[in-house]
Amino acid sequence: MYRMLYITAADEKEAEAIAATLVEERLVACVTMLPVRSVYRWEGAVQHDTETVLFAKTRADLVERAMARIVELHSYEVPCVLVLPIEAGHRPYLDWVDEVTE
Repeated sequence: MYRMLYITAADEKEAEAIAATLVEERLVACVTMLPVRSVYRWEGAVQHDTETVLFAKTRADLVERAMARIVELHSYEVPCVLVLPIEAGHRPYLDWVDEVTE
């Protein structure tokens, strides 16, 4: 079983630090990062910010540990960390995810 973690970070530097830590600690196999613009309500006001989105690919059994680590590393009071199921995938890629994660 595999999962995709969807994470937003304040900027590219924070995203890079989170991604590197997760990969180095073998909690995820790979992290893809994209710059985005976000609109959201925080503390009663509508905010417009640039952020970096991370898509981290991992095994289902590592999700809880990965989420806990993300929260430790994150600058946000309430970080966005969502877990998305991976229904299927290219078998050699999924085998690689197994190989490179703890």
